[in-house]
Amino acid sequence: MIHKQKSWRSRLQEIIYESNTMAGKAFDIALLCAILISTLVVMLDSVPSLHRQYGRLFLTIEWVFTILFTIEYILRLMTVQRPLLYAISFMGIIDIMAVIPSYLSFFIAGTQSLLVLRSLRLLRIFRIFKLTHFLGEIRFLKAALYGSLKKIIIFMLVVLTSVIILGSVMYLVEHGENGFTSIPDSIYWGIVTITTVGYGDISPVTPLGKFVASIIMLMGYGIIAVPTGIITTEMARAVRTRRDKGEVCPACGKEEHDHDARYCKYCGTKL
Repeated sequence: MIHKQKSWRSRLQEIIYESNTMAGKAFDIALLCAILISTLVVMLDSVPSLHRQYGRLFLTIEWVFTILFTIEYILRLMTVQRPLLYAISFMGIIDIMAVIPSYLSFFIAGTQSLLVLRSLRLLRIFRIFKLTHFLGEIRFLKAALYGSLKKIIIFMLVVLTSVIILGSVMYLVEHGENGFTSIPDSIYWGIVTITTVGYGDISPVTPLGKFVASIIMLMGYGIIAVPTGIITTEMARAVRTRRDKGEVCPACGKEEHDHDARYCKYCGTKL
């Protein structure tokens, strides 16, 4: 009986956490479709006209998905040797946040709580983060962002300094008129212009102001390209040093282990 129980848990863990088998792929695809449909229902339910017409249907569908995600969360806890480690992990917290708001609605009653209940419904949009279960390549993006963080921070400091200087210049050039009534407003205009957003709520009128604005516009193209190049370079470096880190720990459910690892680097369980 013990052997069968271990075999059952092992099989269930393989289906839930591994995607290199037919059953695991089918589970991932089914869960992915459920997440997307559930998120779509939440967004459609926020449309007043649709909520008035199909509110009961949306509520029924919502509770169906809530029950399904609850069962999935329980199964994930059952199939790991250390459920607490998974429960306090990032993905464990996301999983529980996907179902808690619906159950909390049982404990909120009264007219004054209706607004709170509506805000709780918005929290269910966190289910979209459950999609990260399927993003096996997300570690490359994380490595690229981490590797380029210092360079981007330094670059953004340079950009911020340039915007402050150019905004102050525009304040002097426009003589505090035409929307440039203060240095902060001028800096706001500089940020909007240098990012090529261009709201158009503030614009220079004087010839010298237009000349300075033209310089900022040209700088904007380079500013957009530099962070993209930094991150792309780091992503290419991460791909070149790619290693197989797909082994899933049977105890805590964590991934990102080296291909030759024999023990989990998070909890020490044998892989």
